[in-house]
Amino acid sequence: MSMPVSEHREIARKPIRRIVIAGGGTAGWMVAAALSKTLGKRLDIRLIESDEISTVGVGEATIPTLVSFHRLLEINEQEFMAATQATFKLGISFENWRDLGRDYIHSFGLTGKDHWTAGFQHFWLKGRQRGIASDYGDYCLELKAAQQDRFAHLPRGGMNYAFHMDAGLYARYLRAFSEGFGVQRIEGKIVEVTKSAQPGHIQSLRLQSGDEIEGDLFIDCSGFRGLLIGQTLGVEYEDWSHWLHCNSAIAVQTESVEDARPYTRSIAREAGWQWRIPLQHRVGNGIVYSNKHIDDATAEQSLLANVQGKLLTEPRVIRFRPGQRRQTWSGNCVAIGLASGFLEPIESTSIHLISRGITRLMQLFPADGICQSDIDEYNQQASTEIEHIRDFIVLHYHVTDRQDSDFWRTCRTQEIPPSLRHRIDLFRETGRVFRVPNELFAENSWIQVMLGQGILPAQHHPVADLMGDPELTQFLGEIRTSVDRTVKQLPSHQTYIERYCKAAAWGMSSS
Repeated sequence: MSMPVSEHREIARKPIRRIVIAGGGTAGWMVAAALSKTLGKRLDIRLIESDEISTVGVGEATIPTLVSFHRLLEINEQEFMAATQATFKLGISFENWRDLGRDYIHSFGLTGKDHWTAGFQHFWLKGRQRGIASDYGDYCLELKAAQQDRFAHLPRGGMNYAFHMDAGLYARYLRAFSEGFGVQRIEGKIVEVTKSAQPGHIQSLRLQSGDEIEGDLFIDCSGFRGLLIGQTLGVEYEDWSHWLHCNSAIAVQTESVEDARPYTRSIAREAGWQWRIPLQHRVGNGIVYSNKHIDDATAEQSLLANVQGKLLTEPRVIRFRPGQRRQTWSGNCVAIGLASGFLEPIESTSIHLISRGITRLMQLFPADGICQSDIDEYNQQASTEIEHIRDFIVLHYHVTDRQDSDFWRTCRTQEIPPSLRHRIDLFRETGRVFRVPNELFAENSWIQVMLGQGILPAQHHPVADLMGDPELTQFLGEIRTSVDRTVKQLPSHQTYIERYCKAAAWGMSSS
């Protein structure tokens, strides 16, 4: 017997036509760009931001998913890179993470060639056991290109890459893009959020000017404040500080004193780590740290003692709390960006999580009205995705030989999520890694970081034993030779940037 339609659908559902985005910055303008490019003809999209409210604006390193996001929006890469003073990124150099003086690179792309029964790491482990294999990274094109400061686009997507970019200029670029598709920007401060008669829903946002902005669907891009999702709708924040101890950052910009390298530097310090991100016109620097282990003044001193070039900005302190909202979609409000949760930028995942939130919203867009099943699916996917990324970040801190400070001793000995414990044990005991469906980081990322942090598996898959020494030597040698041959043909990263997407002079940049 079929149920009446009214029991399948909420009677109060109404079509979604008016979208109100609360906040600009990277998150707000990425949302505006995606919605206006795809659904702009049937939506009224308004974005409210105030010139008086500064954005965090330090999300300058990205991962390859942004390349895909731009392709979906048909953004011209050369134009975007020139407008944002961008450079290319092939991975992250982790320095002093395993131990003082021990470095490795987590690169994009694949390492070696897999067999259907086992990943390349098993053949590499066998080769290492026999004295045939060189460093694991020698079999990865992106890693070797990064080490030699080389880059070029290759046919058939042969080089995996992302960008370093000026976050302020990126927001400005996306604003122009979005306004071209009809987005209306409203200048003003939000002073009051009015709830609707429908429980758990928002009716309108009142501005300092007295204007009332009504909407059907509200996107909270208000940053750490979570003005709509948290302060108004009361969605709680799940704190992960017991797993991730860093809660502060200091950011500063410096003049460039050398050619831009095609990778981010992440340099572990006494109670956290320092980033160095090369753009065309300057370098983004910062230190992420636990203020329970060192004070702000000591952190700033450590940062400024380890930057190169003249300071272009004053150091500024940013406080954060690692974790996630218990729901990122509640009622008629979807939180995207810092309002939805935060993980420190060690693996450059902040902008990825924005793009994933947008993509998920597009896939579940409630054109004919909001229904609970869409909300539940959105929240389940968002929660699972950020938890996998959380585990990957905790891995960097927990698996280390460093014992030179209380911070690192705490990270080494702390309890970790059971999901991460299983992955570490599986790799340590068997060399196996399995990617969870829809997970951001693929097997090769986990392998590079676990090997880099010092885990060497106790065994390998028996399929690798079927290769004799001559066959294994040839197999490994051909991969390495192919990588070396390709890298030698690549121009320097700096040369390629100047030819492909050279930006305007520094005076055009945001501060």
